[in-house]
Amino acid sequence: MNDTATLSPQPTGWGTLRLLNRYHWFVFVVAALGWLADCMDQQLFNLGRVSAVRELLINERGWKEAVAAGSLTEQQKKELDASVKTWAGWSTSIFLIGWATGGIFFGVLGDRWGRVRTMVITILMYSFFTGFSALSVGVVDFAFYRFLTGLGVGGEFAVGVALLAETMPAPARPFTLGLLQAFSAVGNITAALLFIGAGQLQQRGFFDGWVILGFPVTPWRALFLIGTLPALLALLVRRRLQEPEQWRQQVESGAIKKAGSYTEMLGEQPWRTHALAGLALAFSGVVGLWAISFFSVDLQQYVFDASLKKQGFEGKELEGAKTYYAGVTSLVLQIGAFLGMFSFSTITPYLGRKWTFTLFLLAAASSTALVFLQLKTVTDILWMVPLMGFCQLALFGGYAIYFPELFPTRLRSTGTSFCYNVGRFIAAAGPPMLAYLATSVFITFKTDEAPEAHFRYAGLTMCSVYAVGLIALLFLPETKGKPLPE
Repeated sequence: MNDTATLSPQPTGWGTLRLLNRYHWFVFVVAALGWLADCMDQQLFNLGRVSAVRELLINERGWKEAVAAGSLTEQQKKELDASVKTWAGWSTSIFLIGWATGGIFFGVLGDRWGRVRTMVITILMYSFFTGFSALSVGVVDFAFYRFLTGLGVGGEFAVGVALLAETMPAPARPFTLGLLQAFSAVGNITAALLFIGAGQLQQRGFFDGWVILGFPVTPWRALFLIGTLPALLALLVRRRLQEPEQWRQQVESGAIKKAGSYTEMLGEQPWRTHALAGLALAFSGVVGLWAISFFSVDLQQYVFDASLKKQGFEGKELEGAKTYYAGVTSLVLQIGAFLGMFSFSTITPYLGRKWTFTLFLLAAASSTALVFLQLKTVTDILWMVPLMGFCQLALFGGYAIYFPELFPTRLRSTGTSFCYNVGRFIAAAGPPMLAYLATSVFITFKTDEAPEAHFRYAGLTMCSVYAVGLIALLFLPETKGKPLPE
């Protein structure tokens, strides 16, 4: 009998997940939970930042009673709205700067100290400082806590994907890495569901009279307190997770002395080109998400406000309804995001990394332009926003797959983090730039009939950032079917 005739065919596509043993699945679950919780924290901030900044500014200026009584002057309302937009943009930028700083620092530690040890530190950081954000008394300390939270958020991704890339069987690697990134959408969906629930409770007056540590409880404070729960995951990580064999043989054994060296990565080819072009590729997606997509929530608020006022909502009920619908919008966007990242993982083993990126960069630019130009009704939100989420967030599934394949073991966490996070320093200018375009360059387009027109043209202009990613691909290698660099 021919023994080869009895052998099972090599699994392909998503069937390669059958190659994973129990420990492989354990590593995947831990890494996915860490990134899920990380992204839940990001989305809680994205959904709650305007409410938080508005409340903190009102308290700082002593306008709480006037706001409750509806007695603010028109000048005070304009001043408050302008300050909210400014501080919402700056708090986002400061968060991104913390994210980038943490990515650089913890990326190096991931290569030098190990993936597991570094993951524990980052999970604890973003959990605890999310909780501290709930205790903010002003916009300055709120922004400072967001910076500290960003340090942990930025460090977790690189060590998580490096750990997974080095642990998984090679045929299953792109699928597990893509699925890991897809779980970011699950974290964001969790945040959206929490926000929807908080909006409903606010409408019913649930938070009225609640005080924690001297602070009146409002939805954003309650949700940031919930964001401390991922700290429990750090205990599971530390008890059972092991460093990858590749890292232990090369770094922990002392065989390699230059682990996590920026001097080597930026001073030697091909790592320098991989790092700089990878940074540009990530930059386009990060700006697209944080400076355009996430600020489409502000555009949607114009639509919600007009629609809900026609239905007779006002005061506390209006604010609660807007909170609820903001959560619904985030929910449908993240459903689209999950499907997009899943699709990138499915397509890239066949088309290759570079062609799949090209496809989704073009789709991201087109879908984002569609939203900012044509979104005008609540019905539009329910189909345009998920489409934009599908196209934009698919790129991030690609980053999780591609970046670990560009660097050797001794530089994998450092290089991945450099590409994914350093661009955030530049991207941090994105939210203020969007605000500048909306309030200065295109402000003349704002009219009583179209109060959001300036915001539409600002978002449309920012879509040009996706061209940066297309240019970066020209300088990067195709890694489809190739082993990880040693």
